[in-house]
Parts: sequence; structure tokens; C-alpha cells
Amino acid sequence: MAHQPQRKAVHKPYSGPAGGWGSVKALASILTQQEVAILGSEILWKQNKPGGFMCVSCSWAKPADPHMFEFCENGAKATAWEITPKKTDPAFFASHTVSELRTWSDHALEDNGRLTHPMRYDAALDKYVQVSWDEAYAAIGAELKALDPNSVVFYTSGRASLEASYMYQLFGRMYGTNNFPDSSNMCHESTSVALPEVIGVPVGTVLLEDYDKADCIFFFGQNTTTNSPRMLHPLQGAAKRGVPIVVFNPIRERGLERFTNPQNPVEMVASGSTRIATEYHQVTPGGDIAAITGICKALIEQDDAARRSGRPRVIDAAFVAEHTHGFEDFAAFCRDQPWGDLEAVSGLPETEMRAAADTYAKAKAVIANYGMGMTQHVHGVEACKMVVNLLLLRGNIGRPGAGISPVRGHSNVQGQRTVGIAEKTKLVPLDRLKELYGFEPPREDGLSTVDACEGILAGEVRGFVGLGGNFLRAVPDHSRMEPAWARMRLSVQIATKLNRSHLFPGAVTYLLPCNGRIEIDRQATGPQAVSMEDSTTCIHGSRGQRDPISEHVRSEPAIVAGIAKATLAPNPKIDWDAWVGDYGLVRDAIERTWPDQFKDFNKRLFQPGGFPRPLGARERVWNTPTGKANFTVPDSLLNRTAPEPDVYQLVTLRADGQFNTTVYSLDDRFRGVYGGRDVVLMNAADMARLGLAEGDMVRLSTVAPDGIARELGGLQAIPFGIPEGAIAGYYPECNVLIPLGHYAKGSKVPAAKSVPVRIARDAIPLAAE
Repeated sequence: MAHQPQRKAVHKPYSGPAGGWGSVKALASILTQQEVAILGSEILWKQNKPGGFMCVSCSWAKPADPHMFEFCENGAKATAWEITPKKTDPAFFASHTVSELRTWSDHALEDNGRLTHPMRYDAALDKYVQVSWDEAYAAIGAELKALDPNSVVFYTSGRASLEASYMYQLFGRMYGTNNFPDSSNMCHESTSVALPEVIGVPVGTVLLEDYDKADCIFFFGQNTTTNSPRMLHPLQGAAKRGVPIVVFNPIRERGLERFTNPQNPVEMVASGSTRIATEYHQVTPGGDIAAITGICKALIEQDDAARRSGRPRVIDAAFVAEHTHGFEDFAAFCRDQPWGDLEAVSGLPETEMRAAADTYAKAKAVIANYGMGMTQHVHGVEACKMVVNLLLLRGNIGRPGAGISPVRGHSNVQGQRTVGIAEKTKLVPLDRLKELYGFEPPREDGLSTVDACEGILAGEVRGFVGLGGNFLRAVPDHSRMEPAWARMRLSVQIATKLNRSHLFPGAVTYLLPCNGRIEIDRQATGPQAVSMEDSTTCIHGSRGQRDPISEHVRSEPAIVAGIAKATLAPNPKIDWDAWVGDYGLVRDAIERTWPDQFKDFNKRLFQPGGFPRPLGARERVWNTPTGKANFTVPDSLLNRTAPEPDVYQLVTLRADGQFNTTVYSLDDRFRGVYGGRDVVLMNAADMARLGLAEGDMVRLSTVAPDGIARELGGLQAIPFGIPEGAIAGYYPECNVLIPLGHYAKGSKVPAAKSVPVRIARDAIPLAAE
């Protein structure tokens, strides 16, 4: 296909609901774009169904009793994207240099189709050339053996199965490193740091069935519309039962406002929709800690008044006394906060925070959901703890219909941590691995994503192996990271499609094509199943349904085993070939490593709805240093750096037509942006103050203490419903503006939801349509 330059965007505000005919049209469009015949799209009937395949997109829970169509618009896009007949084959690489391909957009690169053959970068030709699998394995193994293990990074994207992830982490540790950053480091690591300290588990406590039992649901910084659209089914059910749904988010996201269920003929024919949010509070970016403090302050004031008058308590005093620690310090902190300060920092009036508190106080079972709008801030760890504080006040953890629900992103990103993809050694049973496999695992902590980037910039990281993903595009500081990548000795990318990370080769670079999850994985004992964990800690089996795109692609477990055998000395306790031949043996190994979490793993693989991993906090067993759930006092009310004059807070967003770094189309229907992504969404009053009209070109420059210039120009200014002082732009294009050192304290998650920038006019326009 010919590369299409990015066009100037058209702004046409969208007034429709989420779902509805807009989703139907988008589905038809993606099937046509990817050359998937409508009559051949029966594959969608098997998506997220028992015995079928688990969606390769988001990690939202799968019901035991699925809907007729148990997929959403974005899930259908992900499926069409994977089963496309389009191919990026050796003939394509022979026709295009890597330098030329760097000029292609992210959308054009992946839209070209599936990778079909193993390739090696030839610097003299500036092209990828075909190699055999045996040649690739041997060369990669030789390079790894020549490198210091601590100078090599083993990255994992959110899509790799539990089986591939377990094999990958075992191979890396036998090789001699704990350098296992993954996509969690860029999104919910703030959750993984915060929750163990306050409730003793690193994940959410809510199961899908709890949404049918809740009588109040809160949202903080989570865009259900694009990140987990199937979540709209239980939300619509709750809304129709009259359950209050209270939303705190800087932008009014359509899926949290109105939803038309495409599976409901009455709604579709009548163009009806269901109102989702009963309260929608447009908090300023980074104002969520202050907003939650305001709700807690109002509740504590109500409780103080109730105690003085002898009325029933507002706080669940019995729960607080028996199950929590630190309440008095937290209550004193809340009482001491002036309402004026809370209003100024949150961007909300006192009345709105009190209204949310009143709604919360009337409910008996409350679920609190949050997303990266909470975690990707400088004080993201503290923000996650504040959500726990709110729930603990009324005993809303460890009861039916209640709990904390961090809505994770990619399909198996949570599960990979469960089976050992972690740079922190305390999260991995190293002694058990030593016992099972007869080797001495490294004991020092490895590199997180930010650490790995710093190591690449410093020249200390010499090798990178990527099990999926688009690492170089997903991380901050593109203008520094891209040239640094070429200074590495080894780059190995296991992938289904070409992406920008593949276009900045190291001295030795291999591109290894793998099966997609939807493809039939035929091995020595027959077609194999894989497994993954959803956001609610439930484990699901998945079976491929389509023939592979090429006879030359291999499964992720087979590729991991091939590299391991070429790198490591033989170990009598591991038969890599047997594991590749029968993934059930890998699941047996996972069960032996974590017998409490994976009891009867193979027997329960296709249990409808998945089987939940046991969590102490669900039973009100608190595995914390105090033995109780812990109230905590935040370090700051402001979940970002302090504001400066003429400095705006940039929020990076995913569009309706994308998932993570994968851009399915250049449209963002719900925000009314069509045909381009080089835009900045601004409050109309801010535009007027800067003398900007709609469509004017602007340039953003980062305000950072390191003095390094970071700029992004050619952006169209578009008026949008965002709080004053805040602007929004698309990820990953805006990552060039995020300093590597701008991250959440304690978790090192890039603070992509509040990047301080200045705005100036730009004389360089976008290409005309």
C-alpha cells in the first residue's frame, strides 16, 4: 500500500450516544478496511465465549452467561485488525527502506498487514531481509551469551498469554536477570504499589457479579467508552435499576453519559439511549485527591454531627474499629482541610463534593472504579490510596456489591504479573523457582520501564527483547529515546504487525512474527489453548479459530523456547520442546509454582466466566504490616506539579479509533475529530485569552526542570469541553512532550495525564486534506 500523509482534521461535534448505529457503522468500516468479508466475520460470534477466543483488546471481565454479541466496537476492531488477510511480507520489505518507513504514520504501518516471515535488519541495505528461524535463534542466542545479563531487558506487552509469560520470565531468570518491565509500568503500577500497602493485595477486589448487587457506583479518571466498552453492559443494567453512578473526570466521556445497546432492537429502532451518570463532576486534571478529600470531609462532618446528636453513625464504626488502622489521623486531616483549598485544587464547588458525599452515604454497597486518569499523575499512588480511604469509611471492601475496581487496560497485562513478569523480586517466588528448576535466580531487583529507558539513554542497556508491544512508541521522551535505541547492540522484536519500535534498529536486530491469539496454534499434541487473567482476577481459556496468516509464523511459546534453547545450557528439569508441544504442561508448572492461586488449573481452564484467584481482601483478611486495612494521609492535595502562570496541563488521550498505540483509524467519533490526530483540545475561554480561533496552528513546549527542549508543533486548536487551564492531545504522538523524569512518586508511572506545557502559535501548518 502507498503511504498516506496525515491529513488536516475536521471538527464536527458528535451528539449521539455511545454504542448505537455509530458502533454498527464503525464495525462495518473496520471489516471493510481490513478486507474481512462480512460473511466471514462469524468469528465475532466466538469472541469472549466459552470455548472461543478471548478478546485481544481490553481486559474487562467475561460473563459466565454471555450476550449474543459478547464484543464491543473496539474489540471487533482488534479482531479485524488481527485476522486481516493483508500481509507485510519479504517482498514488502524488499521494496521499502527502514528510513522511508519512518515517514509512515502509526496507522499506515500496522494497516499494511500481518508479518509473515522472520527478518533481520541489514544496515548496508537499510532494509529488513528474510532469514530462517534457526539462523535467527542461533544469532540471538550468541548475542545474548556475549552480553552481561544485567544489560539486557526482557519487555512484555499486555497481550502475551500466561503460558508464554511464564516461560519468558523463567528463561530470563535462568539467563541471569530480573529486568522484566512490562506495560503495567506505564499505566497501573501506581495501583500495584498503593493497594498492597493499604489492603494487602495488588489488584481490585470486585467480581463482575458485584455490579448486579451494587447500589452505587463511582468512577474516577476512567474512560469506559474507548478503554473497556463492554463494561457499559453492567453499567446500563445498574442505571436501569436506578443505581446512582457518580463520575469524576476532566472530560465528559460519552460512554459515561449515554449508551444505546446495539443488542437491543427496541433501543436501536427507536434511537433511544440510557443515561449512565447521575452526577458528572468535571474535576481538573490532578484534582482528584482534593475531590475525594472533600467527599470524605463531608462524610466525617456528617458523622461528627450524628454522634453529637445521638443519631445513627454515617461512618461504619464497627468496620472501622475491627478492620482498619489510622482512621483518626485521616479524619483529622480531612477536618483540617479548608473548603476553599479543596475547591481551588479540585476545580469543583463545595456543593458538588457534598452532593457526592450525600449519594455515597445513602448507599449500602459501593463500587469505586478508576483508570489511568488517577494513576498517571505525580501523586498517582496517593490518589489510589484515597479511593481506598473513601471505601473504608463505610466498609465498602469485602462485601457483596462493593469494592475497589482498577480498570486495567490490555487483555492479559494483570495476568503477566501473576505469573512472574515483574522487576521487583518480592513479587516473584524465587525460592520456589530454584526448587523446581535447580538454578539460582538473581536476587536483585531489575529495571522498570523508566529505569530501562534511563539505561538505554546512558548506554548501560545493551540488549532488548520485546514480547509484543510497541515499547519505543509507548514510552515518554521520543526525541531522546529514538536515537538512543540505535546505540544498543541487540534488539529482538516478537510481533504480529510492523510498528514504529521496529524502525529504530540496534546493531543486531531481528523481527520475529508470531501467531495472533485468534489463530489456531497447532503443536505436537494438536491445537493448543492459552489463558489470561481479566481485570477482576478471573482466569480464562482461549482457543484460536482461524488458520495462521503464514506457515512461517510461530507461537509466542515456541519463539521463547527457541531463543532459550539457543542461549541456555540444557537443564534436565526443563524440557522446552515438551512444553511447546503441550501447553497443559506449562499450566501444570504454573500450578506447581503458585498452588494456592492456580489449583486445578487445567481442569478449570474453560470454566464459564473464568475462575477467580483467591484474594484475602475479598474475605476481609488484610495481608498488610498492621494486619488491617490502612487509612493513609496523602502527601499532597494536588495530584500533579504545582501550577505556574501561562502553563497548561496537557492530558494525553486515546481516540475512539485506537487501542493503546494501535491506531485503527484517524477518526475520534465521540470527540468529533475526523481524519487527523494532530490536534489539541482546548477550553474556549483559554483559546479566546490566547487569541486563538478554531483551526489555528499551535506549538506546545514542555516546562521541565531539566532544561531539555521538548516541542510538538503543527497542532490544530479545537474548542472542547475541558476545564480551563487544561488541554488534551493524543497518545502516543504527545509522548514526545513527556520528560522521562516526569512520573508518579513511588511507582514511576509516566505522569501523562498532567504534563506542564506552554502554548505558542505555529507557522507550520498540517498538510491540507
